[in-house]
Amino acid sequence: MPTVSQNALFGMGNPLLDISAVVDKDFLDKYGLKPNDQILAEEKHKALFDEIVKKSKVEYHAGGSTQNSVKIAQWMIQEPHKVATFFGCIGTDHFGEILKQKASEAHVDAHYYEQNKEPTGTCAACITGDNRSLVANLAAANCYNKEKHLDVDSNWGLVEKARVYYIAGFFLTVSPESILKVAKHVSDNNKIFGLNLSAPFISQFFKEPLMKVMPYVDIIFGNETEAATFAKEQGFETEDIAEIARRVQLLPKVNKNRQRIVVFTQGREDTVATVGDKVKRFPVLDIDQNDIVDTNGAGDAFVGGFLSELVQEKPLEECIRAGHYAANVIIRNTTCVPLHSFTHFRFNGHLSGLRRPHVTLR
Repeated sequence: MPTVSQNALFGMGNPLLDISAVVDKDFLDKYGLKPNDQILAEEKHKALFDEIVKKSKVEYHAGGSTQNSVKIAQWMIQEPHKVATFFGCIGTDHFGEILKQKASEAHVDAHYYEQNKEPTGTCAACITGDNRSLVANLAAANCYNKEKHLDVDSNWGLVEKARVYYIAGFFLTVSPESILKVAKHVSDNNKIFGLNLSAPFISQFFKEPLMKVMPYVDIIFGNETEAATFAKEQGFETEDIAEIARRVQLLPKVNKNRQRIVVFTQGREDTVATVGDKVKRFPVLDIDQNDIVDTNGAGDAFVGGFLSELVQEKPLEECIRAGHYAANVIIRNTTCVPLHSFTHFRFNGHLSGLRRPHVTLR
């Protein structure tokens, strides 16, 4: 089995401090929140973040899509620590210090660009019963600066050290020039660059930066909704997910040494992926619907599991199976369950017949 080295996996994105607390209906009503929703913070929500931290039993976790995925990858790999490197922007404030501490506890080698114009990005999870209302304030995450961070020799040295790279499409709204610099390095050195479509609005409203980076993408991830939106925006004139995968694979590519891999998840339905010139379907792990607590983190978890095997040079089928495993674990829990409480059960990549992982939760 290939040994995996520190900083072999590189991620760059929007770091958010996840703040979770149980609230009541009055709290939701005060800020105009629905019990089960995901929104970006507006001016009227700014005081919410100060108020929620005063609640009892507040939990903090390092969040944001890319950071979630590299954190899951690190958890799956276990040792050595700091296989995953992460870049993103935070503020020089209390929440920033907590975020650094939480990334460190997850054994991710986070190197944040710190600035004082905007506060650290946060995502409040307002919990009422089984419902979670998510309010995200990107703030500092929007302020990543290529010249002041990525281009710095010590930081660029960490980029060069990696062999697998992953960036969620959300970061196209922040620093497309940083993504392009990394993507070109990966392509020039025949390494592996993964990108996620992340959300329908990326394909719709950030089409130009997305298509500028696409020729450098070795692995493209997305779910069925994102795939359909991308196909529509590109004029594919098909809603068949296997055909969309094939068409995405055939988009122009700079590094001809690597055939592009397309991986589309579909919730409880089979994952669709290109394998060579074919499109194959991979069944997800069985799960009782009553065991599903929260599907919010499933996409990030799938990518994290996938990357954990990819960075160890495992075949595509094993990468997908590890992705299914990680997603299966995460959807049984709220994303506010700390990852270190999962470490007592491990994915065994050698169990070729694995269908249902034995999961005992504390």
